[in-house]
Amino acid sequence: MKDESVSTNLLTKLSSAFIRKEPFGLVLIIAPWNYPLNLMIMPLVGAIAAGNCVVLKPSEISKNTEKVLAERLPQYLDQSCFAVVLGGPEETGQLLKHKFDYIFFTGSPRVGKIVMAAAAEHLTPVTLELGGKNPCYVDDSCDPQTVANCVAWFRYFNAGQTCVAPDYILCSQEMQERLVPALQNAITRFYGDNPQTSPNLGRIINQKHFKRLQGLLGCGRVAIGGQSDEGERYIAPTVLADVQETEAVMQEEIFGPILPLVTVRSLDETVELINRREKPLALYAFSKRSQDPAAWAGTTASSPSTPFPTSAPAC
Repeated sequence: MKDESVSTNLLTKLSSAFIRKEPFGLVLIIAPWNYPLNLMIMPLVGAIAAGNCVVLKPSEISKNTEKVLAERLPQYLDQSCFAVVLGGPEETGQLLKHKFDYIFFTGSPRVGKIVMAAAAEHLTPVTLELGGKNPCYVDDSCDPQTVANCVAWFRYFNAGQTCVAPDYILCSQEMQERLVPALQNAITRFYGDNPQTSPNLGRIINQKHFKRLQGLLGCGRVAIGGQSDEGERYIAPTVLADVQETEAVMQEEIFGPILPLVTVRSLDETVELINRREKPLALYAFSKRSQDPAAWAGTTASSPSTPFPTSAPAC
């Protein structure tokens, strides 16, 4: 926040010039349920460092974290500058009717549109960190086990409830046949022979999302997993093979431990498929061909763009 000196030009040679940063003022932070502590506290730290006051709105879906935040934060922060507001969509809607100087929202595109529309009424600047269907391209030149280790770790972390996780794989039919046993090997390595008993595999946040995900298990062909337990809100780490672009699992972000494999015949077909969909939050590509990064850089985009690993790490 310190003043930053800048060089002068011919017209301002006899003057001094600097950039002075000012706080926005009152900031509204609306946090999601999938990482309810991290995605509340990190924006809060930035807002405090910049000298702002903050209204915090934790997600009502992650009830236990919401309760802890409401109880604990007032014990450590000045309550005249930092307030925690509890409630669901109705309370959030009431909040958005007020004028804030900045809004930071993490969540779905559907709710993001509501937040942005409300902010526009007051010309309030916003940061929207939204989800999306993140593609993962796997070239035939790759070692399938290396790819499987990386993808399985990130796809099934937090039971797949991560906005930047790979949402679906695009590969050739030949690579699909090599990837399926490699993914099975990675899943067994991470979660054991019975993932339901693994202490490292989370559960689905609530019944509504469990039912939604359970309905996606009928897409394509279940190559790995597919088991579910409604009482535990458990869905096994699942791989769906031979998935078609028109199927339900390809229409919106999965946000669960389900990984569809979509076969493509060429890199050009892959790029075309990605570009006719909404821009993803992240894009992953595995290849050992030196010419591939240039082809991707000029024809695809994500927000933000994800680095292209020419040879994936041994995850």
